[in-house]
Amino acid sequence: MNALTVLASGGDEFQAPGLELFDFPPLFAGGPEWLTKPVVFAVFASVVVCAFFWWAFAKPKLVPRGAQNIGEIGYMFVRDEIARPFLGKNTDRWMPMLMSLFFLIWFWNMFAVVPIIQFPIASHIAFPAVLALFVYFVKVYLGLRRQGPVKYFTNMIPKGLPLPVYFLLVPIEYLSTFLIAPFTHAVRLFANMFAGHMILAFFSLVGFWFLFEKPTAAGFGVGLVGVLVTIILTALELLIQFLQAFLFAMLAAMYIQSGLEAEH
Repeated sequence: MNALTVLASGGDEFQAPGLELFDFPPLFAGGPEWLTKPVVFAVFASVVVCAFFWWAFAKPKLVPRGAQNIGEIGYMFVRDEIARPFLGKNTDRWMPMLMSLFFLIWFWNMFAVVPIIQFPIASHIAFPAVLALFVYFVKVYLGLRRQGPVKYFTNMIPKGLPLPVYFLLVPIEYLSTFLIAPFTHAVRLFANMFAGHMILAFFSLVGFWFLFEKPTAAGFGVGLVGVLVTIILTALELLIQFLQAFLFAMLAAMYIQSGLEAEH
């Protein structure tokens, strides 16, 4: 494969993109290490989401039009497909949080295919980790407040099982609830955005390299395949970006409900 890529590119070796895609220096020389492109666009997305829904609902009309119409469609989707199936009567109380999570993460993800930005914010583990920890602390707080410190921990364990089973079940249940659940909540979003960005970058670079950077007769077919696969994967990535925002918010609703009411 290495020899073929060298031959197709006219003697120069094609270098696949790597982890340098996720390494961003400070925005300006001497600036703080944390002030990078992902941080700026993460904040930018937050401002856009807040501004849009403020614009949509600041002066609601009986017959919605324009921004209010779009905002209500988004609200009903989150309410009916994410919140209500898990939260039931508690849906309205938690809608602001779930709306914010869903649309913020969706915006973060869509930055991967926006020209110039071309980077999914959630592909940096710090961003989904902060959101997952926030949901986790809300869940634990609600559990301790609504069920009490003792019942919150005992309600996690099913009743009426043989005593030996509890020696195996209790550690597994607590490990799953307090470590694995928040970890997988963050990593699921991060891993999908990270992998999707790497694959898109690889095939788009293949197309650019063999068609524009080092065009040769032998490499034309390879470059054309790279462009076609990039187009197909971009469409698929748009779907995945939406689904990952949906899954993150859905799990948040499920975790909140587990804090509000006993699981067993």
